[in-house]
Amino acid sequence: MKALILVGGFGTRLRPLTLSFPKPLVDFANKPMILHQIEALKATGVTEVVLAISYQPEVMLNFLKDFESKLGIKITCSQETEPLGTAGPLALARDILADETGEPFFVLNSDVISEYPLKEMIAFHKSHGGEASMLVTKVDEPSKYGVVVTEESTGKVEKYVEKPKIYVGNKINAGIYLLNPSVLDRIELKPTSIEKEIFPKMASEKQLYAMVLPGYWMDIGQPKDYITGLRLYLDSLRKKSQSKLASGAHIIGNVLVDESAKIGEGCLIGPDVAIGPGCVIESGVRLSRCTIMRGVRIKEHACISSSIIGWHSTVGRWARVENMTILGQDVHVCDEIYSNGGVVLPHKEIKASILKPEIVM
Repeated sequence: MKALILVGGFGTRLRPLTLSFPKPLVDFANKPMILHQIEALKATGVTEVVLAISYQPEVMLNFLKDFESKLGIKITCSQETEPLGTAGPLALARDILADETGEPFFVLNSDVISEYPLKEMIAFHKSHGGEASMLVTKVDEPSKYGVVVTEESTGKVEKYVEKPKIYVGNKINAGIYLLNPSVLDRIELKPTSIEKEIFPKMASEKQLYAMVLPGYWMDIGQPKDYITGLRLYLDSLRKKSQSKLASGAHIIGNVLVDESAKIGEGCLIGPDVAIGPGCVIESGVRLSRCTIMRGVRIKEHACISSSIIGWHSTVGRWARVENMTILGQDVHVCDEIYSNGGVVLPHKEIKASILKPEIVM
């Protein structure tokens, strides 16, 4: 089987992290976002993954070459010269996706994390005989998403409404599809939206079916949702493989610590924290609801909550970093500094407190 991951463009919503790496290579729970998806696809029997990409393809490919051999899966790039939306990239990669086997292929949005019930999705797809299957998830605020109205018993999609102005339902498109090659005949090689142009037509022809996603789901393409996504991911990890989580007197709730990280005495860490490879957490540090990326040093008695600390940054002694502070790569926060929601671009030194949310260029 094959799969296409919609990698897309510049990842502006996750700046300043995406100023250093393309968004799919930004770490989430101690590994690049896209690797969570590639591993799930491999476990389902996918042998080739196509990355639909319009930005820095060489960076992506160089990075993923290592994982090709480790995972035993072929990874190729399909590069857009102009942004093609969410359906155009399928037409561009048609020759790879539609092969002589006639097997369906997966399409995933690269920002989405979930438990990826892909095997169940294949069984569902075979059972209904339509051209396309999508995963849907129930949310409290459906107006930001594509809403899917289905026939309860069969999952047949009766209508598909992108970002509705009035309430039509609470099941939304979860950004994971399984499509027959015949769907490619519906898509022209031009900027096209699968949500606005292809799916509504398929729903009207009764060729689109939806399966409700078991477990959690999050689009982690922006900082607030990234932090929420980490909590959901770690919750799920506790249920599935608790041994991967840290334990001890200094740990509260779900915490993921890379084995190469060093943690000092008298720290209090958690809940919902990920500490990456090579990090040094000095004594008396307090961490909660945050991601500490590779190579970061947190000095004595610093306190970090609801924030993302980018690669190789330093947070000084007795500093306090909170309220969706995002430090880009190689940012140095001096001792006793307070950051309230500062968004700091790479390679900066912060010598004065940031008292209200602002971007520090």
